[in-house]
Amino acid sequence: MKKAYIFPGQGAQFVGMGKELYDHSEETKFLFEQANEILGFRITDIMFDGTDEDLKQTKVTQPAIFLHSVILAKAMGKSFHPQMVAGHSLGEFSALVSAGALSFEDGLRLVATRANAMQKATEIQPSTMAAILGLDDFTVEDICQRVSDVVVPANYNCPGQLVISGTIAGVEKACELLLEAGAKRALKLNVGGAFHSPLMEAARVELQTAIEAVRIQKPVCQVYQNIDAKPYTDPDAIKQNLIEQLTGPVRWTQTIVHMIDDGAASFTEVGPGNVLQGLVKKINRQMETAAAAL
Repeated sequence: MKKAYIFPGQGAQFVGMGKELYDHSEETKFLFEQANEILGFRITDIMFDGTDEDLKQTKVTQPAIFLHSVILAKAMGKSFHPQMVAGHSLGEFSALVSAGALSFEDGLRLVATRANAMQKATEIQPSTMAAILGLDDFTVEDICQRVSDVVVPANYNCPGQLVISGTIAGVEKACELLLEAGAKRALKLNVGGAFHSPLMEAARVELQTAIEAVRIQKPVCQVYQNIDAKPYTDPDAIKQNLIEQLTGPVRWTQTIVHMIDDGAASFTEVGPGNVLQGLVKKINRQMETAAAAL
């Protein structure tokens, strides 16, 4: 039986995140300070003492969560011994660095490029996302296809919770039809754009150039990637899946099911928050879950 490590995505941030890690050792402090230099601004000031609004900016949120996750994994030392890993959206980059496929510096630069490209894409066309609760995946997929504006399934989080993404008109129309079809709730999310949808194409093109230029090595264990929920160790395949991730859905439900089928006995969430532990329990309540600790 295997120990699986999972890495959170956007939405897990909170003011004060990472301060305990920064103070933990000279090594962790060095990594945070290195990140400040690479990013060109003191992200640690925003993480430790900023406002919720400061931290919510995509260009800050994504590197902040990445840093919290990756530095925590490094600080765990020999107790961090992954046999399989996965990350939710942004968390896929944290998983790849923690599994040795990407260097810390390259991973951070890619995350910064991704965050800035996504921010720009949201400014090109106003767009949004909504969480649909209490409907099966097929019904949500079917209704999205019937809406004339752009709206697609974006995050398969757990059974009965699927996030849709698209134009404001498309998401509003889909929410209306999904409620009529029996959805318990259709909650508009407080996000800047239609992540994991075709509206992220401009960001995907920009990120593709950066990903193709970076060196990805064979990871120490299998990395289950968002685009198809399957395990990968081949660097070329990992690159291609990362490129497709921005405009494709996050198949989290399928990822956890595949990991369990492949022998996962427990899931440890590495990073801020406990959202992923909750999703794992909704997918399979028998699974052991825990938060990573120093």
